Amino acid sequence: MTQPEQRAEGTVGPFTTRRSWRLPGGGTAVWESRLARRRGVLSVRAPGAPAGRHVPAEPAALARLRRLNAVASIAFVLGGGLFAAGAAVAQLGSGDAATSASIYFVGGLFFNTGGYVALLQVINAPRRPGGHEARLVTRPWQWWSYEPMRVDWLSAFLLFAGTLVFAVNLLNSFLEGLTVQQVNRLIWVPDVVGCVLFLVSGHLGFAEICHGQPCLRPHRHGWWIVAVNQLGSVLFMSSALAAFTRPATGSPLNADIANWGTFTGALCFSAAGLLQLFEHP
Repeated sequence: MTQPEQRAEGTVGPFTTRRSWRLPGGGTAVWESRLARRRGVLSVRAPGAPAGRHVPAEPAALARLRRLNAVASIAFVLGGGLFAAGAAVAQLGSGDAATSASIYFVGGLFFNTGGYVALLQVINAPRRPGGHEARLVTRPWQWWSYEPMRVDWLSAFLLFAGTLVFAVNLLNSFLEGLTVQQVNRLIWVPDVVGCVLFLVSGHLGFAEICHGQPCLRPHRHGWWIVAVNQLGSVLFMSSALAAFTRPATGSPLNADIANWGTFTGALCFSAAGLLQLFEHP
């Protein structure tokens, strides 16, 4: 007796972002990476039906996802808000450098929290069943996993790694008496590396929700979250590049762009955090 056919309909290099299979009793089930991990559902279409219906995971799994989603969302809202406040203080000159650095540092702690909880969302999300059933499987709670061949895990891991690299940048910003070379090496380089990790994470997020193809999906809530986050990453990168300290003068390339890039990029992450509150199971 042959098994019902499974098809990987969404692939991005080695990653699978969407898969469909025929059910033994007729009809088709469709698993999508982002819908399964963020909404806790897969789609099932009955024979002859024009559209499918969402089948949710177990209630306990959905409650777990809701809690993780709320914590990650609030952490990014607060982290983005504090980063914007730190940039405003730096731009308007309403406080000394230590004040701005302290605000950034506290905001960075919220970014660290949001990044790790976003990774926990991936690790503990309901999984696609190994057979041909129309359900999602919930695994026991885990604090860590290593799954680099999953696009959602890799995207979340790079985001979390980016927040940790930013933490190095923020800690080093408290150091005093640094030479221009030390400032660029200890503060600017971690800033740029963190921005690159954020950009790659956002690119993988687009690959997941668009299944490896360029797409514009304004009707999809998740697409807006990924798009706004990626815009924030681009603005952060522009800020980091403008903050490079010129050896000849000892001043940044453009302090205004550095501050305003951080301010607007941080607001994007806050806005994406607010949107994420509504992308719950």
